[in-house]
Amino acid sequence: MNQKLFPLPFNERDLEPVISAETIALHHGKHLATYVNNLNNLLPGSEFEELPLEEIVAKATGGIFNNAGQILNHNLYFEQLQAPSHDNRPVGKLAQAIDEQFGSFETFKEKFTTAATTLFGSGWAWLASDADGNLHILQMPNADNPVTKGLKPLMTMDVWEHAYYVDYRNRRPDHIAAMWQVLNWEVINRRY
Repeated sequence: MNQKLFPLPFNERDLEPVISAETIALHHGKHLATYVNNLNNLLPGSEFEELPLEEIVAKATGGIFNNAGQILNHNLYFEQLQAPSHDNRPVGKLAQAIDEQFGSFETFKEKFTTAATTLFGSGWAWLASDADGNLHILQMPNADNPVTKGLKPLMTMDVWEHAYYVDYRNRRPDHIAAMWQVLNWEVINRRY
């Protein structure tokens, strides 16, 4: 199944000043586009050729896994972003689950921020749920995704340097702190 570049649900400038149009152009138009092209070149003739993306990520290894994982991760990442809002909080049943499992949104935010800022090297911080609806904060290196652990990905922050270097240089904590302003909690709640 041929992969397509995920269409952004916002204009490149809509996330400023948290994420610049230049970063979006590079991150989406170069990095994600390269993963899509690479995977489309690797799939023909493989056992994964006709599988949906999540199934490829759950079953593949090597180059197919790396490119498919990065596509899925980036699709989920870009889909959950919106224009900045300073009073940005979870909504719906996810908000209730966060309060029940973490005590408060502030406690959840602190734990998630720690996971995102302390992940060594490149990768992703995730909020995921299991089959019972329990929430999990995960640090996952490289192209890994919660589906490889039988979990449902709900929210992510990309901590590869290409996600923030133009705007924040090597200041990952500053990037993570700003990212809370651009999360679209309605999209994230629908995933739950």
